[in-house]
Formats: sequence, C-alpha cells, structure tokens
Amino acid sequence: MLFDHRTYTCRPGTIKKHLALYEEHGFAVQKKHLGEPFLYAATETGDVNTYVHVWAYENAGDRETRRAALQADPDWQAYLKKSGDAGYLVSQVNKLMMPVPFVSHKKA
Repeated sequence: MLFDHRTYTCRPGTIKKHLALYEEHGFAVQKKHLGEPFLYAATETGDVNTYVHVWAYENAGDRETRRAALQADPDWQAYLKKSGDAGYLVSQVNKLMMPVPFVSHKKA
C-alpha cells in the first residue's frame, strides 16, 4: 500500500470558502478517479489555515494510473481553474508514504 499525504495551506480566512468550492466542484470528480480518501481533515489546533488529505493506492503504478485519469478529466480541469481563480491556496506539500509493517491499515 502507498499513501499520498497532502497538506494544503490557505490564505487566512479563506479555508471554509476553499473547502466549499472543492466540495461543490472537485470532490465528486476526484473521488470518481481516486476512490474514497483514506483521510480528509481540517486542522483543529496549530495552523488552522491548513487541511490534509490522504489517498491510499495499491502501489506507485496504481497511483500513476488513477492520477493520470483524474488529470485528463475535463471536470477536474474546470475545478482547478476555479480554484486557481479563487486564489485561496498558498502552498501544497505532498509526501508519498509507506505503512510500517507492524500496524494494519484498512485497504483503499
């Protein structure tokens, strides 16, 4: 299993607007290609302008295939344009992570 862990930072005061935009225009198309996220969470304490989502894949090839299909989808491209035009995001940090062998994780 391969986890794609992504942390996004929004401009102060815009995280709710950004998540609403994503919920309305991005989530369904992303879920169509990537499946249900392993985790999608907004920060409660600390940097409250951030949120994290984690997608689980069988392996790097599975990730590459599903992400390529997502990127090719016109609905995803339309969402990316809306998100870029809104200008809520400041940064994005991606990490590909492997689970440790002594903890069991549910399959994606």
